[in-house]
Amino acid sequence: MKDLTVQLNNNPGDLARVAQALSRRGVNVKAIAAMSINGVAVARVLPDEIVAARGALEAAGIKFVESEVHTVLLENKAGVLASVTSRLGEQGINLEAIYTTGAAEDLVEIAVIGDDPKKIKKTLEEF
Repeated sequence: MKDLTVQLNNNPGDLARVAQALSRRGVNVKAIAAMSINGVAVARVLPDEIVAARGALEAAGIKFVESEVHTVLLENKAGVLASVTSRLGEQGINLEAIYTTGAAEDLVEIAVIGDDPKKIKKTLEEF
């Protein structure tokens, strides 16, 4: 699974431009994380169809970076995130992003992106 990172100018409508480009190509956004820190805005988009999403952003002239994503389904309770991130850190994995992709009842699914996708996959299999 892959996500797309888009750096935005932090102007009104920037994120809408990305969403509209994806929508025009019929791409559904499964999850998104976006924020602005000190005037720099970034959005990470997890599309349902990476090839279509890539084409949509390219057609709209929107620059992006593609990253490998691993998801894990966890119990939605205190301490679980700490356990997962601690284990990833112990494995020497530098996290680039982590965000929620869904939640139901007592479970939450998170997306994890880091500098060593193979180690991430192996580590998340422990949970």
